[in-house]
Amino acid sequence: MAIVKPFPALLPDASRASEICELPYDVMSTAEASQMAEGRPFSFLHVSRPEIDLPEGTPTNDPSVYAKARENFDRLIAEGALRKDGQAHYYLYRQIMGGHAQLGLVAVASCAEYDSNTIRKHEFTRPDKEDDRVAHLEVLDAQTGPVFLTYPADAELDALFERVSSGEPDVDFTAPDSVRHTSWTIAAGEDTAFIEERFAGIPNLYIADGHHRSAAASRVNQRRSGAGTSGLFLTVIFPHDQMQILAYNRAVRDLNGLSHDEFRAALGQAFEIEPSGQAEPTGKHEIGLYLDGQWSTLRPKPSAIDPNDAIKQLDVSILQDHALAPILGIDDPRRSKRIAFVGGIRGTGELEKLVDSGEFACAFSMYPTSIEDLMTIADGGGIMPPKSTWFEPKLRDGMFSHQIS
Repeated sequence: MAIVKPFPALLPDASRASEICELPYDVMSTAEASQMAEGRPFSFLHVSRPEIDLPEGTPTNDPSVYAKARENFDRLIAEGALRKDGQAHYYLYRQIMGGHAQLGLVAVASCAEYDSNTIRKHEFTRPDKEDDRVAHLEVLDAQTGPVFLTYPADAELDALFERVSSGEPDVDFTAPDSVRHTSWTIAAGEDTAFIEERFAGIPNLYIADGHHRSAAASRVNQRRSGAGTSGLFLTVIFPHDQMQILAYNRAVRDLNGLSHDEFRAALGQAFEIEPSGQAEPTGKHEIGLYLDGQWSTLRPKPSAIDPNDAIKQLDVSILQDHALAPILGIDDPRRSKRIAFVGGIRGTGELEKLVDSGEFACAFSMYPTSIEDLMTIADGGGIMPPKSTWFEPKLRDGMFSHQIS
């Protein structure tokens, strides 16, 4: 069963929500955060990237950074930019990005279910990033960045959410990146009871984005032995058929000592290579290659596709196992400095720019991993290769926070 509960959220003042709510802390650099927050005292970046308010060069894991986060968080509450709901509720959060819309439930999920793998994972976490989120959570006594979860779509929940979202919203604004963010409070007791009961019949939830935030919540809960509401963590939960996954592309700095002709010949062992002029793959088992100022399409040969292994069938795995590792010598893409990962939101033009600049030798454009593949792999206890998925749109920090003390 999936335990998801209502909670009294810390919410943005509706009239200032567009000035408060911000992109997640981990999709920008300190310099970018500083520029975005300049002249904007209510920006949530003062909480999520508080080093911007300290002397330049202050390490992001310095204790003073977390202390500044708490100071800024308390200031936003004291000045009324954030207010706590008077009682526990579920909330709805809709995002519209171009022609794509997704409507999710804001709730708190169970750390115990995370620990028992009822909430499925598909990525490894890095200890340093976990430690950072633990320190941030401990000092704030609050979870300020929601974990992005998904569940198998349920028609009855869809109908309830559509009904509630047809009413007057609490918050409604369009961010500078043209993504529209809208929220509603689910106030009716019978709706709350139905949601809790309906989710209790869903066997598993799946982490789409937020493995470090959920791992940090689990660690803090263990440290606090479940005190307060530390056994619950902040989530936004979307039905799987509304999820939008973009490609996560790759650029490589050098050809590992090979000439361009030698590189193509080596690729020909595992791939059919077709000069196409087409930057974006049109389906699974197509990979775009940008080399010598032109695009080609790589199609893996049957020998390169393992029909019995869901992970090995992913295009990111095929590229890693038959090109990046054996030909280009990139055995550990998590740590290699010779490869860069480029979120699909930047488009294939960014890949061309990187290669044409001479900084990179070639680039690969990927077809997006499907949510069905993610769920299948997670159900099997598998771990996907690094940078397999890029979810858009991103959830805004500051829309909802969960205080745990």
